[in-house]
Amino acid sequence: MTDQPRPELQRDAARTRTELLKVATEVFAESGYSGARVDVIAERTSTTKRMIYYYFGGKEGLYLAVLENAYLGIREAEQKLQVDHVDPVEAIRRLAELTFDHHIAHQDFIRLVSIENIHRGAYINRLESLREISRPATSLLDDILVRGREKKLFRDDVEALDVHIVISSYCVFQVANRHTFGFLFGVDFGEVSQRAHLRRMIGEVVVGWLTTH
Repeated sequence: MTDQPRPELQRDAARTRTELLKVATEVFAESGYSGARVDVIAERTSTTKRMIYYYFGGKEGLYLAVLENAYLGIREAEQKLQVDHVDPVEAIRRLAELTFDHHIAHQDFIRLVSIENIHRGAYINRLESLREISRPATSLLDDILVRGREKKLFRDDVEALDVHIVISSYCVFQVANRHTFGFLFGVDFGEVSQRAHLRRMIGEVVVGWLTTH
């Protein structure tokens, strides 16, 4: 019979891995893949460079784990949204606002996505698991759209992926273009009332689009 790791050791390993992912996310978002250094990540955590290699096999493995974890975060948030018995119009509004909130609260995620696109998806292409992780995003939208069409509330020429593109594009813009857009037009996306206005706006945009027959 094989001895099982003691529960406290398993907890310590889980905590160490979680801490490494958190700090690595910040470092990769700040410096990109090329600029990030494993020894810097080790210095910012309560572990060592050797442990990073133990858990992730090196810098590339750590970066891939960071990407996967970042995408998993938004998918998990979407799945916690209980809208099965909610009016479809209100459901789509809540989903749009939840996406907005998540992107604002996890700005490193947007920076990682931007960095990955600069590299033309060189690393995300190695994460086939993300295709499966991302599938619930459109499944949830499909369910809401179907219910909305059955009640004659939503137009029938818009697909779930179309809605996902509109919501994601708007929410990414708030982070990716915050400084350039803010400078050009004197807008502070971080100001409380402005953020509340922008949050309401994405809900109104999507609802208005879908309910226009």
